[in-house]
Amino acid sequence: MTATGSPLQVPDVPAIPGLAFRRWRGLDDLHGMAAANQRARDDAGAEEVINVEAMTRTYTHLENCDLDRDLLVVERDGVTIGYVRVAWRDLTNGTRQFFSFCVLDPAERGRGIGQALLSWSEERLAEIATTVPNDRPAQLFSYTYSSDVAGRVLLEKNGWTEVARGYEMVRPTLDDVPDVPLPPGIDVRDVDETDRRVTWEAAREAFRDHRDEQEWGEEEWAHFLGEVPDMSLAVIAFAGDAVAGGVWNVIDQAANEHHGRARGALATVWTAAAWRRRGIARALLARSLVRLRERGMTSAYIGVDGANPNQAMDLYSSLGFEVATSTIDWRKPLAAAGRRLPEQER
Repeated sequence: MTATGSPLQVPDVPAIPGLAFRRWRGLDDLHGMAAANQRARDDAGAEEVINVEAMTRTYTHLENCDLDRDLLVVERDGVTIGYVRVAWRDLTNGTRQFFSFCVLDPAERGRGIGQALLSWSEERLAEIATTVPNDRPAQLFSYTYSSDVAGRVLLEKNGWTEVARGYEMVRPTLDDVPDVPLPPGIDVRDVDETDRRVTWEAAREAFRDHRDEQEWGEEEWAHFLGEVPDMSLAVIAFAGDAVAGGVWNVIDQAANEHHGRARGALATVWTAAAWRRRGIARALLARSLVRLRERGMTSAYIGVDGANPNQAMDLYSSLGFEVATSTIDWRKPLAAAGRRLPEQER
């Protein structure tokens, strides 16, 4: 696939020797993009790692994103130092997000490159918004690592507002895992590939009332197939024949090699609405820690929305998880997309 569309115009480009902005050239770009992304993750102390394989899964199953027009790559002296990708998605709460995913090598921050990426993304999102039906409330969305001070300053001065935080929480050891009983009428059963779709459907329904949850379609199913490869690690609760809740656990060998550790991830945790507040999640989490320990892991981590309405952070803390890193979610009115700062403020 090669770049097409209108001539590339990037606003607010700083005068830096060797700096160049260009369009997407195809999947080979993912090598440089993944490297820049991982440098940003390492700087933030992020648990999850990124590589070309994971990015290929994502970039071959994108929705509402035309890579030839919706991706901007920035290079310095021919080396990829960052990129921004824009798209839109409908959420289960009836709103629409026009979002930008921006990556910039930490060594290049605070030099005006981020402003160029942001200005371009806002202008492109404003353009995209004119091509989709105006049938639901819409806003711009982005996020930064909490440690990215330059990113925070940039978004604030461009009219973005912090709305929530996400956290990576780590349990440093898998010792002393409590024995948590399941409530009456609930049992945990072994699952395999034949159960994959039914557990995914149950999770999709359970997440519908979560903050900023997008509609799960077949593209999300395709992501799930690649991101949760081993169903034998899953801990799933049943109430009769119905799925009452579950935890999809993952052992990411690439992440463990990168960080030099043996850590498992409680990648997705959910309880069906009818079974919440009965201790199911706590019991499944405890069993997940034991399962990871049985597979040779010595620690575990989990991601959580700080605005989770079901007091998830308190639950995880009670099981020995501690906050390790965090991200900030940002919003901006769609009507303000592409509004330019005075030159002296850029």
